[in-house]
Amino acid sequence: MSSALRLCLPLSIVKRTTSSFVSLRWNSTKAATASAPRKITTHYTIYPRDKDERWKDVNMERYAEEYDVAIILFSVFLLYVFLMFLNSSVPGLSAAIRLRQLAQKHNKEIRVCVIEKGSTIGAHILSGACIETRALDELIPDWKEKGAPLTNPVTKDRFYYLTKTSAIAIPVIKGLPMYNHGNHLVRLGKLTAWLGEQAEAAGVEMYPATAASEILYHDDGSVKGVATNDVGIAKDGSPKDSFARGMELHAKCTIFAEGCHGHLAKQLMKKFDLRKNSAPQTYGIGLKEIWEVDKSKHEPGLIIHTAGWPMDTHTYGGSFMYHILDDGQPLVQVGFVVALDYENTYINPYQEFQRFKTHPKIRSIFQNGKRIAYGARALNEGGYQAVPKLSFPGGCLVGCSPGFLNVPKIKGTHTAMKSAMIAAETVFDLLDKSIDGQKSKEPSDYDNRVKNSWIWKELYAVRNFRPAFHTPLGVFGGILYSAFHFVFRGIEPFTLSHGKPDHACLKEAKQCKPIEYPKPDNVLTFDLLSSVSLTNTNHDHDEPPHLTLKDDSIPTKVNLPIYDGPEQRFCPAGVYEYVENEAGERNLQINAQNCIHCKTCDIKDPKQNINWVTPQGGEGPAYNGM
Repeated sequence: MSSALRLCLPLSIVKRTTSSFVSLRWNSTKAATASAPRKITTHYTIYPRDKDERWKDVNMERYAEEYDVAIILFSVFLLYVFLMFLNSSVPGLSAAIRLRQLAQKHNKEIRVCVIEKGSTIGAHILSGACIETRALDELIPDWKEKGAPLTNPVTKDRFYYLTKTSAIAIPVIKGLPMYNHGNHLVRLGKLTAWLGEQAEAAGVEMYPATAASEILYHDDGSVKGVATNDVGIAKDGSPKDSFARGMELHAKCTIFAEGCHGHLAKQLMKKFDLRKNSAPQTYGIGLKEIWEVDKSKHEPGLIIHTAGWPMDTHTYGGSFMYHILDDGQPLVQVGFVVALDYENTYINPYQEFQRFKTHPKIRSIFQNGKRIAYGARALNEGGYQAVPKLSFPGGCLVGCSPGFLNVPKIKGTHTAMKSAMIAAETVFDLLDKSIDGQKSKEPSDYDNRVKNSWIWKELYAVRNFRPAFHTPLGVFGGILYSAFHFVFRGIEPFTLSHGKPDHACLKEAKQCKPIEYPKPDNVLTFDLLSSVSLTNTNHDHDEPPHLTLKDDSIPTKVNLPIYDGPEQRFCPAGVYEYVENEAGERNLQINAQNCIHCKTCDIKDPKQNINWVTPQGGEGPAYNGM
């Protein structure tokens, strides 16, 4: 990598203690109460800098590097014949490793690097996680000998349907999606870090703490590459003395693997109409905690899943609990998923998760235990019907950007990895057929290769599980369909529809019944702020909020009076709150420093007014093996 690129990478990371985190947020609330800001959004994506007098004398020239291929996840992978990835996620690292393997096999001179928006490799990764090793077996067959952190094979499966006071056991039979024998329980952030080590050993260069913020296009409309984020911009949107322009990375092919609802991938889907022949994506929000529990209550390798309470019969959701041993520690990874097509504006996914832990069947597991981690992330639930067109002029989508989650299995790591490996193979073959002078390349065969792989067969077989819950029977309709599917082994000739996009499902407050959630006891259940402090989240307090509003008036004109401010409930990090000023008016305040990059706000906002864009590289959560 050139010295110019090295100088452009903002590798410094601001650390903050829990106490200062609380103090910063409290002071910002106090200030807003005294005088509500008239202008909420100051980001240049809403207020262009070429129309801002404060920027007229600032040099906006960017240094550019030319490459052959770029692959983008939530970090950026650059290649010497070039591949660039955004995000050192599991699929991104898988693609990087696969490219190096192909380069060595065919004696090609390929240089690969990873640029990660998180502070370290895997810092932003969050998943359950119970994984199938099918894709890993293909990518690194000797992963056991190389010390992969997969040391917790599944030993027991349990599934319960919960009522408020009881738990009805449902048998988990071989052949059902919930049957997990042969799979492994992992802390996915640790697996990601290990994959990073394998990538580095294979010759991949690793550059954390840099984010790709903008897609670049050729004059013909094809993707040219990406630009990394600018730094040194004040909260009001003005340039600081320390302002530094980001860098342009040009490539003949760019692969985007940003994860669920990536901020660049959603732009590509709109520009190239990639959803023309697919259903709207539907999402869930997954909230997770890690507990160190009493050894007497710990069963290594045990999986527990639940459905039912505290969700009502027409709201899709459920829980997972994975018992693992991690460096001798008896840990339970517990999580709760709430589908984002819920209707009641008063549902608070975080509070539903806390309430779930109080169930008589559940709470005893955590008695005398200690919570050591918290986090949240949106996940794709659309499956087969919602997979968009994967390629476009100049690039393609891989991993969770297009959405390859197997919903009834609650697993997507193996399918995301496989899609990235297929993309790497397609792009490598494309490079072999390079046309001199061609501006960009479309790996058009990638779609066909995915559809001819085991990914497509797996997703097609379970395509009706999620939409089956949209029947008048609700959750019971889904359970009945599951039984039907098991008997007939997925041979049904019909394909059910998902219906409306998630944001369009929210009902007005006057149509909904408020929900009273119990107060936290700070032993089993906790307030939101103390939970967010466990995420080790940091953002520069003096930069434009990356939670942007297309129209600053929508919160007070629409969201608050019509939906009673749903953003203050669906956000799992306390980013949005309505505060009262001296005149008695309630105005939206955005606590951008709290953001854990889950993307829920961008998905669920009823008027699609919130647009999540990337903050400076190295910011956001710093999870330790979530």
